[in-house]
Amino acid sequence: MNFQATYFGSSSWLVELDGFKILIDPWLKGDLVFRPGAWLIKGCLQKEIEVPDQINLLLLTQGLPDHAHPPSLNLLERSISCVGSHNACNVLEKLKFENINPLKPQDTIQIGPISIEATTGAKVPFPENGYIVSSDQFSFYIEPHGFFDESISPRSIDAVFSPVVDMYLPLAGSFIKGKSTLPLLVECFKPKIFLSTTTGGDAVFTGLLNDLIQIDGNDEEAETFLSDKSFFINPKVGVVYDLNKTIFN
Repeated sequence: MNFQATYFGSSSWLVELDGFKILIDPWLKGDLVFRPGAWLIKGCLQKEIEVPDQINLLLLTQGLPDHAHPPSLNLLERSISCVGSHNACNVLEKLKFENINPLKPQDTIQIGPISIEATTGAKVPFPENGYIVSSDQFSFYIEPHGFFDESISPRSIDAVFSPVVDMYLPLAGSFIKGKSTLPLLVECFKPKIFLSTTTGGDAVFTGLLNDLIQIDGNDEEAETFLSDKSFFINPKVGVVYDLNKTIFN
């Protein structure tokens, strides 16, 4: 019985549920560039990350390149089981992946011992996915932009992966709503563990949009808010967090 999480930076995680390895939104090598080009925004990894061994499932929340990153996806076996938003699955189809399962919000699927329920995620600009993932022993929720799906029925979840800050652009508004939705996630899921995601890691960003981004909130504020509610983890890249020990302590 194990529940482990390893952070790779940005929105990238490896989560292991009872020996079943789930690779989420991998950015493992190569630059990250959004259209129309690097002048708008560009991310560079300080260090490339090795592809984890024996991945059982690739889980993609969005089709944008910071979640469905083609240079990183090209490192993976094409036969791997894949679950993603429709936009993410379009990327996988172009890369010739063979076992692709697109989900829309409220869809569920069973992959081996794992149940996956898609929830409504961010509109960036098209609607994307969050997920509730469960095994017989453990469960977690992930939505990398902090957008809360109000249709989710309240339930107990062992761990929540979500940003804890708001990030916004002047005139365009918020594209990450972690600080705003933090109380809603805690109320809905009553998580034993809350892991900060999306805004961490060792990457360096440049470009016009990067210079305009404004941030509200920080990890210290989130930890204070969660102090009597959930065990807060501000993860470091490459560290394996043994979550089941925290849950049962």
